Amino acid sequence: QVQLLQSGGGLVQAGGSLRLSCAASGRALNMYTMAWFRQAPGKGREFVAVRSWSGGSTIYADSVKGRFTISRDDAKNTVYLQMNSLKSEDTAVYYCAADYRGSVTSRSYDFWGQGTQVTVSS
Repeated sequence: QVQLLQSGGGLVQAGGSLRLSCAASGRALNMYTMAWFRQAPGKGREFVAVRSWSGGSTIYADSVKGRFTISRDDAKNTVYLQMNSLKSEDTAVYYCAADYRGSVTSRSYDFWGQGTQVTVSS
């Protein structure tokens, strides 16, 4: 099994940038489809971005398209979420997730990071 450890996040002003990291241990990440989800207070877990294991396919939620980028560094066995032009509505706890197949639905994923808070002040 793969274990996922997240880092990054924090407090940033609107318009700023942050990068989240999701480091894997136990298995190579290039075996998995990787995704990012987020959950704002009082709301359900929302899809943000997904990258196929081959890297040939990436999908973004409409709300983050053009602002967020999901990427993977195989040498570091780490997946990243680069977040630019942040808005107050991006405030949430962000989670990385891994699955052999994966989708845009959170229940498709068996392995999860611990979550990291992103707060965007307006």
